[in-house]
Amino acid sequence: MENAMQEAATTARQRVRHPKLAMVGLLLGAFVGMFSETSLNIALPKLGQAFGLSSATLQWLVTGYMLVIGIIMPLSSLIAKWFSTRKIAAFALGAFILGSVIAALAPSFGILLAGRMIQGIGTGLVLPLMFAVAMQIFPPAKLGAVNGLMALVIMLAPAIGPTLTGILLGVASWRWLFWSFVPVLLVALAFVATSLENVGELTRPQVDGRSILESILGFSGIVGGASLASRYGWGSWQTLACLVVGLVSLAVFAKRQLKIANPILNLRILQNPGFRAGTLVVLLDFAAILSAMYLLPQYLQNGAGVAVALTGIIMLPGGVVNALTSAVAGRLADNLGARQPAMLGFAIALVGAVLLALAPATAPVALVILAHVVLMIGTPLAMAPSQTAALNSLTAKEAGDGSAILNTCQQVGGALATALATSCLEFGRQAASGSAALRFTAGAHAGFCFTIALTVVGFLVATRLPGRPRR
Repeated sequence: MENAMQEAATTARQRVRHPKLAMVGLLLGAFVGMFSETSLNIALPKLGQAFGLSSATLQWLVTGYMLVIGIIMPLSSLIAKWFSTRKIAAFALGAFILGSVIAALAPSFGILLAGRMIQGIGTGLVLPLMFAVAMQIFPPAKLGAVNGLMALVIMLAPAIGPTLTGILLGVASWRWLFWSFVPVLLVALAFVATSLENVGELTRPQVDGRSILESILGFSGIVGGASLASRYGWGSWQTLACLVVGLVSLAVFAKRQLKIANPILNLRILQNPGFRAGTLVVLLDFAAILSAMYLLPQYLQNGAGVAVALTGIIMLPGGVVNALTSAVAGRLADNLGARQPAMLGFAIALVGAVLLALAPATAPVALVILAHVVLMIGTPLAMAPSQTAALNSLTAKEAGDGSAILNTCQQVGGALATALATSCLEFGRQAASGSAALRFTAGAHAGFCFTIALTVVGFLVATRLPGRPRR
């Protein structure tokens, strides 16, 4: 019995010729998708000047992108049962290239937003596909290290995105931000065509149109309502109408998935305590990251008066530390389990968030860099082990649904966190007095208090993760 368990842990569920090369195209696509999700934060002031729009309207470039991702991701498991792995990956990368070209050439804000939403289709497909393929072609005993690599991609992108974007915007137009995605995506497409093999089984189940409609209304209503809240307020009829439609549709959708024979998303796996706890920790950790990464570049530019190019350089050390920590965190999960690294990660991230919440407009640059570095040590320590715990608790048959649920919760949580951070920012600005810089700093402090709350809740939930694995 013990030998059988050891063999299962060290044997991949599906063998491919070159598993590492098979992941390259998906990793590059996921990196560009996450880079695009967060790098635009630092470009919002430039885009505001170019199109003469408010920050609440410009936020739709971030939340609209997440909105499409939140719609596509729940359907990714169903799509994987109808189309081959290679076709899905090629379509996803092609959609991202098309969206990037449209955004780069956009003559108006509406066209730019359309390009961003087409990009969201690519990211919404490639992220869950990456996790699902990894579960199939790597043995469970090595999944922690593999998740560490995938977490490095997911966490590195928001960490270095502001740096690279700041440098690019300092020497070129904002349009070159979107052009820069194209060559990387073409390389990813080449790897998909030459190295990615089809994995999983094409069962082509009956498609339930009602479930798809409920899913779209549910996730788009929640994300859209949160986005409208930053413009009209949480008590406005526009916001409440979207949230009510979203929550009711999502409840009906969940009830239907538990009753029908061929659900588009197998929500029964949420009854698995290991998967449920790991997914919730990933959601909270990613929400903390995106809230801080949304607030920090704006605090530096509008509160501390730092130039856009220098803002990116200030955030570079945190990005490097993030990459190094992500690479180590996955291996910790293989040896120590998920609970200890995740709890330690949230405790460290809490220190970084508190430092940012206390930093005044005249804070030394060294203090901001230190706070960012501390935050970037803590958050990846919690991410990879939690992903590993969630996915390792599932069977091979549940891999597609588990990956779709995990990534959907992560992205919807990120969209809600960005919207809530924006609301906190505006609330803090309106409640403060003094110069524009002082009021903006007060708003950023209110937003960082929200990040603090996320890390505290994440720490408490991390206590429910599995401990050291049995050997």
